[in-house]
Amino acid sequence: MQPRSLCNLNFNHPIQTWDEAIPLGNGLMGALIWGNGNPLKFSLDRVDLWDRTRHPNLDHPDYNFSHLISLVKDGDTEEIDRFFEAPYLSPTPTKLPAGRLEFNFGNQLETSSSLDLAAAEAKIKLSDGIRTICLYSFCHAITGTGFIKITGLPGDSELDYAIRNPQFNFSSEKKSDNIEVDSVVTSGLDVLTYPAPVICDSGEFRYYIQEIDQAFRYGIFTKYLRTEKDVLLAYRIVSSNDGDNLVKLAEEYLDAALEEGYEDAFESHRNWWQTFWNKSGLRIPDPLFEKNWYLSQYFLGSASRKGQYPMPLQGVWTADDDKLPPWKGDYHHDLNTQLAYSCYLKANHREEGESFLDFLWNLQPEAREFARRFYGAEKGASLPTMMTIDGEDLSGWVMYAYSLTSQIWLSQLFERHALMTGDEWFLRERAYPYMKETADFILSVVKEKDGLYFLPVSASPEVHDNTLKAWFTPNTNYDLALMHWLFRHLSFHARTVAREDTAQWQRVLEKMPPLAVNEKGVLKLSPDEDLKESHRHFSHLMAIHPLRLLNYHNEDSRKIIDASISDLERLGSGLWVGFSFVWMSQLYAISGNGEGAAFQLEQFWRHTCSGNGFHLNGDFRNTGITTWHYRPFTLEANLFAADALQEMMLYSENGEMELFPALPERFRKEISFDGFLAEQGLIVGAEMENGVVTALSLRLSRPMIIKIRKWETLKHLKNSIPGTLIEEHTDWALFELYAP
Repeated sequence: MQPRSLCNLNFNHPIQTWDEAIPLGNGLMGALIWGNGNPLKFSLDRVDLWDRTRHPNLDHPDYNFSHLISLVKDGDTEEIDRFFEAPYLSPTPTKLPAGRLEFNFGNQLETSSSLDLAAAEAKIKLSDGIRTICLYSFCHAITGTGFIKITGLPGDSELDYAIRNPQFNFSSEKKSDNIEVDSVVTSGLDVLTYPAPVICDSGEFRYYIQEIDQAFRYGIFTKYLRTEKDVLLAYRIVSSNDGDNLVKLAEEYLDAALEEGYEDAFESHRNWWQTFWNKSGLRIPDPLFEKNWYLSQYFLGSASRKGQYPMPLQGVWTADDDKLPPWKGDYHHDLNTQLAYSCYLKANHREEGESFLDFLWNLQPEAREFARRFYGAEKGASLPTMMTIDGEDLSGWVMYAYSLTSQIWLSQLFERHALMTGDEWFLRERAYPYMKETADFILSVVKEKDGLYFLPVSASPEVHDNTLKAWFTPNTNYDLALMHWLFRHLSFHARTVAREDTAQWQRVLEKMPPLAVNEKGVLKLSPDEDLKESHRHFSHLMAIHPLRLLNYHNEDSRKIIDASISDLERLGSGLWVGFSFVWMSQLYAISGNGEGAAFQLEQFWRHTCSGNGFHLNGDFRNTGITTWHYRPFTLEANLFAADALQEMMLYSENGEMELFPALPERFRKEISFDGFLAEQGLIVGAEMENGVVTALSLRLSRPMIIKIRKWETLKHLKNSIPGTLIEEHTDWALFELYAP
């Protein structure tokens, strides 16, 4: 379902900052278009540009979990900071920016810009009242090359543009090895010392090449062709990952692009995006919701592609402010990567999500080695919670960087993919083995006391920040919920998937303590601590979402869910960031509160997102919804918000399905979706008018059993269901569905 024009980005003024720019991307390379025409900037990025230089502490024989725990027990925060925190405060390893193109068209130009979401094409219009210059641009969805077509230039004028390489430290005198950088308000690029770049800045073929070390170089390359009507410029970021001779490779790419031409290249690019959009879609009687759902899907399609690296924190749009990217532009597994890949399944964009799962699967050797080397685990696999593009340890706040259970959250993504797609091969050959190796790791580190399993230390991201108080009495509900989920689901799949005895996993599950709940029925942080103030990370509520261990249709679970939501309301949003509002929306959707779910999404989109849709984490406009007023860009909450909206429109868990489970009243007049993925690979479409579901479409490739909830409101659509009614009740009906 193609996005409507109301979803396009349109700006009738110059875009002044990079994080409000027009975004283009193709999964490998990204571009941000901004500026007033003097210059007009194309800030470029490529997902695999990294300085991988390791901090020496990481290779010290005492840099291990056992030594860390001894320091925690001694309360030696000074040594923890000096030894274990130091690697993350070091400038490297880090994601690197690529640089930008700058076009100069003159002063005092009226500037407007737009993004056609359906075709993933940008248009920039510059006018001085006499002449008008138009730029059209796209990042080719298949070939990876960027195209810029410029019309309206006087026939005798030169194309005035330059490539601006990142301004690292190019002096022969290296800066101190002891430089420390802030992870959010980061340092300038000059904390990194590299050889001066090779620059070719004249003629039709221009480029720069930056050497990072003996093994890695990269650069921006451009070539343009002038005709009577326009100028066509092609650009590409080429690195050592593509081959040794960067200049030769780049010129081949660019010559092929110029020979094909803008229109022919655009046709295949547009066809890719049409196929992408035809996977799923929705119509909502509120432009804010419809537009931001499509924008989020656009970010997914632009920043994540099968066969490429998955999205780090900023996707393919590393910050262009002459600084290192926030949080090193890394892969954070205590929330960020998991939320970034939360919406692709229900939106039916399987391949875009497989980018992350393939990446994790291929890193299993590194995960096994890290589990052995750092944790001393005899078996199993576990990745660092904060890591580089190679799966290498980055350190950070150590109670979260070395979480013993974040690997389980990654395991859940594997199983969720298998169940939603109905891919039995993936469940058998990928999800179950990944879960099993994670379980082997957990069993290598837990200790038994009084017949129950406890972790040696426990935390709840990101409660109490980087202080000794962040080491809770084991087990926190965060850790415990993840362990409950893992061994419950291993027990379920062992017999049917692996032909294994379920008893081994069931015995472990029986030794897990119950979730900690206080006298009011609220989920606690740990056995001896409640959440006592507003906090950004709802890590203690993992059992509600995303793990879904508590089912709202069960009376006991419903009481805990309602009480925990009420407690968050009591504490307020004063210390929330962007993703907190989205998580609250998810909780409201689970409880069937459509008004609350919609309100939280509206707060998120209106107050923590830029005009181009980018999630900037804080209340940067100072509207008062939270005390966080910074604006570091990360992508995860955009995708999490799309998932929350999908949850409001389709519930699919544990073999059950419910249509429009959590809508605000204003949506019920006319709303629809199509192509949404439910469990077992079922493709669902539905329409509602004046509160009544008027159409239902179920498309499946194999037989399945499904329970449909709120059956009394759907009985008039019985003939739309391709299957046999097995059991019928007022609230639900059980069907056996048949593939055509």
